[in-house]
Amino acid sequence: MTAAETKAESERLTALEVRADFDRRREQRRATEAQWVLNTCFIAGRQYAEITPVFGVEDSAPDGEWEERRVYNHVAPVYETRLAKLAGVRPVMSVRPASGSDEDLKTADASSKILAAVSARLETENVVSRATAWSELTGTAFYKVFWDKAADDVCVEAVPPYEVYPDNLCAETTADLRSLIYARALPVGEIEDAYGTAVKEEDLEFALPERSSSRLLSDMRRVRPGGCALVIERYELPSKAKPEGELLIVCGDRLLHSGPLPYLNGTDGGRTFPFVKQDALPAAGCFFGPSMVERAIPLQRAYNAVKNRKHEFINRLCGGVIAVEDGSVDTDELASEGLRPGGVVVYRQGSRPPQMLEQGSVPSALAAEESRLEEEFNVITGVSDIMRSSAVPSQAGSGTAIQLLIEQDDSRLAITSDLIRAAVREVSRMVLRLYKQFASGERLTRCVGEDGSVELLKWRGSDIGECDVVCDTVAESALSRTGRQSRLLELLSLGLLGGEDGKLDTATRHKLLDAFGYGSWETAEELRSLHERRADEENLKAGKGGSPEAEEIDDHDVHIRSHTRYMLSDDFAEAAKRHGRLKEDMLAHIRRHREMKALSARAEVGNAQTQN
Repeated sequence: MTAAETKAESERLTALEVRADFDRRREQRRATEAQWVLNTCFIAGRQYAEITPVFGVEDSAPDGEWEERRVYNHVAPVYETRLAKLAGVRPVMSVRPASGSDEDLKTADASSKILAAVSARLETENVVSRATAWSELTGTAFYKVFWDKAADDVCVEAVPPYEVYPDNLCAETTADLRSLIYARALPVGEIEDAYGTAVKEEDLEFALPERSSSRLLSDMRRVRPGGCALVIERYELPSKAKPEGELLIVCGDRLLHSGPLPYLNGTDGGRTFPFVKQDALPAAGCFFGPSMVERAIPLQRAYNAVKNRKHEFINRLCGGVIAVEDGSVDTDELASEGLRPGGVVVYRQGSRPPQMLEQGSVPSALAAEESRLEEEFNVITGVSDIMRSSAVPSQAGSGTAIQLLIEQDDSRLAITSDLIRAAVREVSRMVLRLYKQFASGERLTRCVGEDGSVELLKWRGSDIGECDVVCDTVAESALSRTGRQSRLLELLSLGLLGGEDGKLDTATRHKLLDAFGYGSWETAEELRSLHERRADEENLKAGKGGSPEAEEIDDHDVHIRSHTRYMLSDDFAEAAKRHGRLKEDMLAHIRRHREMKALSARAEVGNAQTQN
């Protein structure tokens, strides 16, 4: 064999070995996938499905034609309510400096602004929502953080657990794994464009659950995507034999890529998986966590059974059960016609006529069990009546009691919320590490400053240091408009917003009105906003080397405060390095405002004396 043939045969054997490893992991995970399918069926309303001993999922057969098998779906509302509540968990990430030096402080500030800009560009709120939907349904979801060469930027995607295959199902985190497989179906044209290798189509099938409960899940509607093939990526962590780890990408019997792990996305520049795991609930000794849907399935089965038995009893009460003497009537005719009003029943002479059996009333135990199961749904799923109905119970007679109930509802989802925050924090760390590795050229990012102004930040990957990403300690409820207003009223009632004389100054009063939606309610406040905007424009003009002039119509107090704040900022220090006389010019400009303020005050005193 030639060297090329030997290499091709070696690549084919490597691809076959990776494919065999994938098949083995898929077989080991079959029971877990069956539980995911069962969860999906209960959300969709197929609630008579069961997992068979061979790890298939199929509908159970009814005990008889008379059996009621209707579905009273409480799992789907619980799932939707938890998603709605968890939608408020959108942590704001910031970067904590490694030390108190000026350089580390500037690096941390720049990294925080980069994170905020990336979050806005990637719409990470939508990514987190998709991942949370998967984790609430199956128990686990993943984020893939990678470098998009085409866009020359970081990309974050939500990955369902169906596409991730660990080498150890007993590992609790990705750090406990040695290797991980990521498999997904892609169009063959896209594969050829990405790797420059032509591959063959594969006969892939994806099962979609029907909403009808009369068919076996094994006969579910099958979707066969045309022109697709299965791409398998196997990641292996660094070891003594492979110091930089290994990434193998396989499609069929073709080896598309072989090399080290591409990203320095671990701690202290190490290489690790480009995946972050997010669990709905923690599970000791399990890689894939449990979901609340899984816990609610036994309750849903019991609830359906109680409701159906109750309706069967009501049907017997309404339709009745007829007792007849043997041979006295034509039972076939009676079964088809029943004892309809106005009907004539012919029975044998000397026998007893047909009669309705006494059924009694619906047992009270059925209603009690129904109520108990509804309450147990709240206990098991962490979803209360307040969350499901968005209504305050009548027993809560005060605002404090209502607030306590709302806080208790939030605390029941605290574990899931903390897991989401931890996942987003790890994603943010990987984003900064990828920028540090690949963002070699100078980049321009549009950021929002602390005062709400828009600024442009010039940076490169080397400007990002080994900073720790932390979650801001501001509660999610405080980020809402209602939460801010409530806390402002509390601070106002405590007197913490007043000055030394206990009164609100004009600037504070203006900010309070703006927080409540009345920023331009008073003409004076609207005029003050115009003066503040003009002063900010003068600061920008001076920073670019211009010479702003003080005008008689200026509100000199507003201008003096704005210019002083600007001279104490980092932006002024950077601009002063470019323009040597900036400090002297700004001081002269502030003195001019003070002089004009003094002249205006003397003029007002003179006018008052003249009028007197």
